[in-house]
Amino acid sequence: MWIRICLPVVLVLLMTEPTFAANNDYGTRYTGDRFVTRSPVLGRNGMASTSHPIASAIAVEILKKGGSAVDAAIAANAMLGLVEPYACGIGGDLFAIVWDPKSGQLLGYNGSGRTAAGFDYAEMQKQVGEGKPIPLFGALSVSVPGAVDGWFALHERFGKLPMAEVLAAAMAYARDGVAITEVDAHTWAESMQEFPGEGLAPDDVAELRRVYTPGGRAPAAGEVFSNPQLADSYQRLVDGGRAAYYEGDIGRRIVEAVQAAGGHLQASDLATHRGEWVTPVSVNYRGYDLYEIPPNSQGIAALQMLNIMEQFPLAEYGRQSADYWHVLAEASKLAYEDRAKFYSDPSYSQIPLDWLLSDDYAKQRAALIHMQQAAAHYPPGEPPQHGDTTYLAVGDSSGLMVSWIQSNFWEFGSGLVAKDTGFALQNRGSQFNMDAQHANAYAASKRPFHTIIPAFLMKNGEPLMAFGVMGGYLQPQGHVQIVANLVDFAMNVQQAGDAARFVHQTASQPTGGKMSDGGTLRLEAGVSESIVEELRKRGHTVAHGERTYSGSYGGYQAVFRDPATGVYWGGTEMRFDGASAGY
Repeated sequence: MWIRICLPVVLVLLMTEPTFAANNDYGTRYTGDRFVTRSPVLGRNGMASTSHPIASAIAVEILKKGGSAVDAAIAANAMLGLVEPYACGIGGDLFAIVWDPKSGQLLGYNGSGRTAAGFDYAEMQKQVGEGKPIPLFGALSVSVPGAVDGWFALHERFGKLPMAEVLAAAMAYARDGVAITEVDAHTWAESMQEFPGEGLAPDDVAELRRVYTPGGRAPAAGEVFSNPQLADSYQRLVDGGRAAYYEGDIGRRIVEAVQAAGGHLQASDLATHRGEWVTPVSVNYRGYDLYEIPPNSQGIAALQMLNIMEQFPLAEYGRQSADYWHVLAEASKLAYEDRAKFYSDPSYSQIPLDWLLSDDYAKQRAALIHMQQAAAHYPPGEPPQHGDTTYLAVGDSSGLMVSWIQSNFWEFGSGLVAKDTGFALQNRGSQFNMDAQHANAYAASKRPFHTIIPAFLMKNGEPLMAFGVMGGYLQPQGHVQIVANLVDFAMNVQQAGDAARFVHQTASQPTGGKMSDGGTLRLEAGVSESIVEELRKRGHTVAHGERTYSGSYGGYQAVFRDPATGVYWGGTEMRFDGASAGY
């Protein structure tokens, strides 16, 4: 099942040019533009793009009250935890990239949690069994949730309104109820079919079912859902701050739930948790700088892909050519081999970042691509011997921009819901490798490999755009397609998300698993049959336009700001129920 990431907040971008390049590809839209589902949303003072209209509206109301983009992001995140509980919530982790106009700095925040300090590799191996992976669901998959710590760390540095005001709207909706949208209702019902699932006993998911299947089923589209226990948890955060979660009643309930299901988290694991401010890493792609969070996230896969793509004249190929899609698919395969080998918690293994992102290495990897033949497999690089999810973007009148993503990992995470808390606990701990020699091997107090990644685009040192494409492993593939659409094909912020996408599946993984057959290249219906047939002749296994896969091409949100006019432009995902809102 497709993994939807919860709430990456994309911040407003400062554009130095009104377009990225000359636009000569016209369609039948009234304005003369190529295919697009709607115009970008415009606003002079602020903008929010999220996967739910009410979350976007709440974010804009916070901005109108004088709140910062970070205040608005937290408010939207809290609302999404109510209406998209399968995708995100305060039982998960968080990453963010923030442009601070006061200091002129781009800052990153890694809000991912660690494993239990008192439970090491040998003990995990004994419990799961020799040669077996950590179960996807259940108590062993639960690592310390870092989202709430991230909320308060970001709020302390950039917040303007008190947390009581920031969380007020989400609390009110949680108590009074909210009508569930079509996409949320569909995904909610589909997700609940996973449980109890491997690693869980029926009793383990009793609270999950009580909270999220009132009347014995998931709420249908148009039905009203309330979650007063979640409102209570938010109120505890208002009253007691982050300590209420990591050292107080919420944390106690989390530990009790995990231990009752056979897990090993202790109160001390929550009490000692802290996220960290990090420096985003970047590469330059045809004059534009894409920034990502460094590992333990997978963001640098997008940077590696762009470095490889830059070796090919994609604009000359055009999107309506097999060469374009072939290069993107092969670049993805190459980057994901390195992702499978190197990406991990840098506190436990040395990651050769400079080498992985170097121009020389990109040229070496690009040289492996045969333009007339898809590769069944690629080797990972050899460094020199030395040495579900929602995305949200917000921008405010000061120019503060935030790209923010927050997730449970799998739909409803581990399946565990601590009694009377109203939120599911993530299952990020399932993403370790049980090969003791692997960089991403399980260890005590270690952060797992992470799929959620916010992105930020700049040019000539100026902030240009905050964006994200939720969707688990496909996110780096989504990021590079957005950048190529903007830079190579002169699309606006909405067109870049509406354009047909690819997803390459069954690549090698940091959790194990090795690609040996070239994987599967999935293409949306907007790609022509002639291109599909040419790609198949080159050896790609292509799945084209399947309706059952339509929700798995990612979920895009973006905001940018034109510095010449001060006008914000917002783009949102046509494949979901999202909306951009500005004022």
